[in-house]
Amino acid sequence: MRLLLIGDIVGRPGRRAVRECLPSLRQKYQLDFVIANGENAAGGNGLTPAVAEELFSCGIDVLTGGNHIWDKKEVFPLLDAEPRIIRPANYPPGAPGVGYGIFSVQEHKVAVINLCGRVFMPDLDCPFRLAESLVTELRAHTPLIVVDFHAEATSEKIAFGWFLDGRVTAVIGTHTHVQTADERILPGGTAYLTDVGMTGPRDGVIGVKKEIVIEKFLSQLPRRFEVASGPYQFNGCVITVDPSSGKALAIERVQIYEDK
Repeated sequence: MRLLLIGDIVGRPGRRAVRECLPSLRQKYQLDFVIANGENAAGGNGLTPAVAEELFSCGIDVLTGGNHIWDKKEVFPLLDAEPRIIRPANYPPGAPGVGYGIFSVQEHKVAVINLCGRVFMPDLDCPFRLAESLVTELRAHTPLIVVDFHAEATSEKIAFGWFLDGRVTAVIGTHTHVQTADERILPGGTAYLTDVGMTGPRDGVIGVKKEIVIEKFLSQLPRRFEVASGPYQFNGCVITVDPSSGKALAIERVQIYEDK
């Protein structure tokens, strides 16, 4: 079985990248399941029902979130109604939506968990302790478990990968919008990548117009961020899995750059 995880989709350029790149990737890798982080897919911050439907129509099976999943209030009812959209599980009880799901893929089931880190991030419930209980619960249903760990600090992400090694299929980091080059299969059979990167405008600063970000650093004054324009980049990773054991067999980073 082959799974594709797509790095944080940013605004209209990111959605265009998905629309143009996903069909060929599906054919090239014979993909069985596609997961994408969509917390910045609508205008660079948040997710809307219309944008979610657009991404599902492109062939994405599950959308995960992060700390920006709440930025568009119209998504709140959708989080409760749409099981294919997952927000971080370690938000307090009563938050809209759910933090994990189990999805049928051919004759198998794939579980997806979304968690936020806590270093340089909102002060949420401990992702390590919550992952412990969620993985125990989900392994009663399937050995195929993929974790989107939405976190800032590389140390927290690496520690989290080691913590879950041998118990989940993959721990893939999101949030920084910069793809790392440390993909590997950990000794217990868990695919790991500190950050899968960003799918969005290539010539900005992590998706934002570079002029705005440079001015903010120079002036230290608040600025309203706007999604950059120009050519896109598509970041992701393909994980090859033994569906009977849930162990990862291979992980390959994907980088596509629009030629304009």
